[in-house]
Amino acid sequence: MAFSDNIYRLRKKEGLSEREFASLFGASEADVRAWENDGEYPNRETLLRIAEHFRLTCNELLVLNPYADGDLPRGKAILPDFEPDDISDSYTASLIYEYMQSIREGRDAEQYNKVLLAIRKMPAGIHREKMADILFEALQNCRLRDDFKFIEPSDLENIKKYRKPHEFEKKELPEDVLRDKIKGAWLGRICGCLLGKPIEGIGFDDLDKLLKLTDNYPMNRYITAKDLTAEMQKEHKFPVRRSCLADRITCAPWDDDTNYVVLAQCLIEKYGRDFTPDNMAQNWIALQGRNAYYTAERVAFRNFVNGYKPPFSAVYKNPYREMIGAQIRGDYFGYINPGDPEKAAEMAFRDACISHVKNGIYGEMFVAAMIACAAVTDNMEDIIRGGLAQIPETSRLYDKIDRVIKDFKNGVTREEAYARVKEEYNIKDSDSWLHTISNAAIVAIGLLYGEGDFGKSICAAVEVGYDTDCNGATVGSVLGMRNGTAGIGEEWTKPVGGKLETTIFGISVIDLDEAAEKTMKHLPQ
Repeated sequence: MAFSDNIYRLRKKEGLSEREFASLFGASEADVRAWENDGEYPNRETLLRIAEHFRLTCNELLVLNPYADGDLPRGKAILPDFEPDDISDSYTASLIYEYMQSIREGRDAEQYNKVLLAIRKMPAGIHREKMADILFEALQNCRLRDDFKFIEPSDLENIKKYRKPHEFEKKELPEDVLRDKIKGAWLGRICGCLLGKPIEGIGFDDLDKLLKLTDNYPMNRYITAKDLTAEMQKEHKFPVRRSCLADRITCAPWDDDTNYVVLAQCLIEKYGRDFTPDNMAQNWIALQGRNAYYTAERVAFRNFVNGYKPPFSAVYKNPYREMIGAQIRGDYFGYINPGDPEKAAEMAFRDACISHVKNGIYGEMFVAAMIACAAVTDNMEDIIRGGLAQIPETSRLYDKIDRVIKDFKNGVTREEAYARVKEEYNIKDSDSWLHTISNAAIVAIGLLYGEGDFGKSICAAVEVGYDTDCNGATVGSVLGMRNGTAGIGEEWTKPVGGKLETTIFGISVIDLDEAAEKTMKHLPQ
């Protein structure tokens, strides 16, 4: 390796700008550029100073690759590339999410706003990383604001302490009825996910315009390739995901929302119903690569590999710790605990705590418990209240869903209900479209205003925006369990062909009949 390459790599590894590097050795920026780009050499005195600084001989600096055979420059550490491909891999690039999350948790974080902005403006490198580490510690130790009224524990014992029970009448379930409900839950989740998948991440205005241009407003069907005419695409720039349009597929395409149901089934198959959070972490590492995980899950995966075990894997440099990721993972625990929302929620906790805290955990417990309730009652308020009964009454999530229910009973229209979510969780905020609470509220609205109709409910959850595939999938799962397969029309089921693709190692496609039968074997004996 040439001297110019050695100088460039050594400077980058130190995280130094050309000006900073030049100032260390009494040179100019022009000198550094000449050394790195033009094949020029410093004078003997400067060369010796550079070699001494990096603990190299002049021969190593001039001729050899100081990183040959994996060796380090003597006394120097290997430094990572500070420009990761994915924002989830960089804490410094995610600082705005950390700040917003700290504010939502009630921390007195506003005092650090200017510090955060200053760190974000720093060039990528070791110095910015060190400053971000200090900010992380400061934010973790922020006191709660005096006006923050919520009590939100992240441990199961205290979660149970702050619950508000909800009793309701439960139906008896013959085995054949339960089997059909479980298949309906699988199918409902997959179809709801497919409805929202092509438009995940779309903005409010773009979604309204797209649906109106395709004669699908209010939403009442899948978006299809036939909708995407050349004329329509001139007027609408959002990149609809063509690979998962209903008239272009022969089975349900893979999605993280549906992968997690399969992962949970694999977990129970290997570890049984008494699995631990550590078992779940090992399940993730064994069955999927890093790129199958997003936001909080991706951070947790990185933390597992680096030795941070649950529950610390959920906290360490994880600015996404209350986002929707856990909420989309709890369905299977509802499937295998029909009529027992407390057990479903307890299993969901064991999963959620590896990557989330507070309302991030509650979201998964809420959904798992709702599905368990949906197996044994048709009353939608009982289903939702049965889910809420498993999370702290003192939490932000409980407060928001409780207000949604009360608004519904007081005659607030669906449009007004959605407007209130949008006002409280503005999608222009960095984290709102992915937050647990905003999306859980949309799920509750879809369930209440959908009046038990599968198509009407999933469309209501998707057409408002936010995390469209997640919310469609969750509503579909609840309604599929409540209504069984007969409650899901052929217009929804035909495109998926009874099969689901996955990216889980060793499982390319699953048959839904087989998945439902295996689920039956995981019920309490």
